[in-house]
Amino acid sequence: MIHPANNPYLSLLEIPPGYLNIMGYVDESEVNGPGCRAVIWVQGCLRECPGCFNPASWTFEMNQLMAVDTLVQKILSNPHNTGVTFSGGEPFWQAPALATLARKVKAAGLNVLSFTGFTLEQLQAEYAPAGAQALLKELDILIDGPYIESLAIHEPDSPVSSRNQRVHVFNPAFKDSITWASDQMEIHILKDGGRIVTGYRGQMSLSE
Repeated sequence: MIHPANNPYLSLLEIPPGYLNIMGYVDESEVNGPGCRAVIWVQGCLRECPGCFNPASWTFEMNQLMAVDTLVQKILSNPHNTGVTFSGGEPFWQAPALATLARKVKAAGLNVLSFTGFTLEQLQAEYAPAGAQALLKELDILIDGPYIESLAIHEPDSPVSSRNQRVHVFNPAFKDSITWASDQMEIHILKDGGRIVTGYRGQMSLSE
C-alpha cells in the first residue's frame, strides 16, 4: 500500500521539468561502476528492502532539488570523472530527467550506468515508469533487480550485492570492464565537513 505522504505520483509532480530531486552526489567514486565516476543518488523508492544501504532515500519528499544542467556542469567540471552512475532511491522514478542528463554527459564522452530495483523486463513493459525506455536507450550498463538480504553476496569480485541482480552491458566497449566489486566502501569528505559513505559494507550516510 502506498501512503499518501510517500506517493511518487504526487511527489514527482512537484519536481519542475529539467530538475531532479536527489539525495546526494559525489565525484571520483571507484566502487559504483568502472573507472572513476560521478554518482547521483536520487530521492524516492517504494521497495523498502530489508538491509537496504540507503533507507533515507525511500521517502519521495523534496530533498535537494537540482537542475539537470547544473549537475551536468558539475560532473564535467571534474576531469577525473570518466562516467556517471545513477543510484538511489530508484532512478527510474525520475527517468525523463536522468535520460536528458545521460544524453548530455555522453555527448561529452562519458559513459552512464544505472542501478535499479526493477528488472530489465519490467522496464521494457508498457507499465514501466514514465521515460524508462528513453533512459534505457542512454545506458551503457544496467544493474537490475532489488536487493534481497537473504541472497546477499560477500565476495571481493562481485559487481552485484545479491545473487538475483544482473549486470546488463548494452555497450560492447564495456564487456571487459565489469571489474569493480560491490563489497567495497568509500568515504568522501565534503567541503562543508559532511561525509558520504558509499559501498556495500556501509549504507550511504550524510552527517554534519
